[in-house]
Amino acid sequence: MPERAKGPRLWFRRARRNSDGRITHAGIWLIRDDGGYSESTRCGLDDRRGAEQALSNYIARNQVIQAATGKRDAASVAVADVVALYLNEVAAKCARPKEAAGRAKKLLAFFGDKRLSDVNGILCRAYVAQRPTDAAARRELEDLRAAINYHRKEGLCTDVVEIVLPDEHAPRERWLTRSEAAKLLLCAWRYREIQKGVATDRRSRRHVARFILVGLYTGTRASAICGAALQPTEGRGWIDLERGVFYRRPMGRRETKKRQPAIPLPAALLSHLRRWKRNGQRFVIEWNAQPVRAIEKAFAGAVADAKLGPDVTPHALRHTAITWAAQEGVPEHEICGYYGIFEEVYAHHHPDHLSKARDALGKRKRHNQVVARHKMKATESEQRASNVAKIR
Repeated sequence: MPERAKGPRLWFRRARRNSDGRITHAGIWLIRDDGGYSESTRCGLDDRRGAEQALSNYIARNQVIQAATGKRDAASVAVADVVALYLNEVAAKCARPKEAAGRAKKLLAFFGDKRLSDVNGILCRAYVAQRPTDAAARRELEDLRAAINYHRKEGLCTDVVEIVLPDEHAPRERWLTRSEAAKLLLCAWRYREIQKGVATDRRSRRHVARFILVGLYTGTRASAICGAALQPTEGRGWIDLERGVFYRRPMGRRETKKRQPAIPLPAALLSHLRRWKRNGQRFVIEWNAQPVRAIEKAFAGAVADAKLGPDVTPHALRHTAITWAAQEGVPEHEICGYYGIFEEVYAHHHPDHLSKARDALGKRKRHNQVVARHKMKATESEQRASNVAKIR
């Protein structure tokens, strides 16, 4: 097995003496690199700072040369450099840069001392094994794959490095029946905060009830609902209460694969939103007059009160809205246009799902029955009977 590349590093060469004990070559710091290359820093043992500066200059010089020529192999590229480039130039412009930075921190804790040539299936599976869930590991490794691909497309590495991902879990299919949704909404609206074992008059989950209402009516993702304002606001989606349009994508943000088309709102929801604004709300979901950043904890409390189970998450409201639309027979292209998605997980709820194939099979069966009747053998009496008609 070939020795792993170590990259540029400092190495002190001791003083050399002749047979008489005289020093012929003074001790000096050298820069050693892969392939047996070495270069003098011209710094003695006491000048460690000068040697480190020489090493820094050497690395910077090589990076310029390698970037210009494009001849940089995976063995000479640190994973930490790849992730840093991705964070600065790509992740900083995404919708959730803090979450991307958090995932990068997890990656660097494991891959930080590795080089791209070390990354293989065995190392990826070892990373998955030390993470709490396969889903979390897969999302983080997807970021690493994106970082490596971006680094290569920038011309900073000539080698193709593959990331091996764990199997993707089947999509969640949990959606709420109308009675479950009504129960969840009622539990959130009627909840009274308990202090020292006594229920108070403090209704601390009514913002959750509003979140549930908007989620069921629009099928919007939790982050977009919590991030929306009731007037134009930089960096946020907003609802035009005059025209009744929900602009889910934040102002000035580019379109991503998670489509967030602007949608018209149902009249029933629009009346609620207008009333909330008249009562002083500035954002769709507020707590103590401030926009809610995360709804998961309070939502889980409402779910527990409704006895629906931990599989009901805020995203289940989106599943529910799309499923209900499919069950009502809304055309697939309209569902896709309104919710930005219509996957196979929802299609089987549609009354017309595979109906053409079903009808075609039914017609074929009836056709075969008719043909079979025509092909039946003649009975014994029919075979004995004369085919000559009597002429009168």
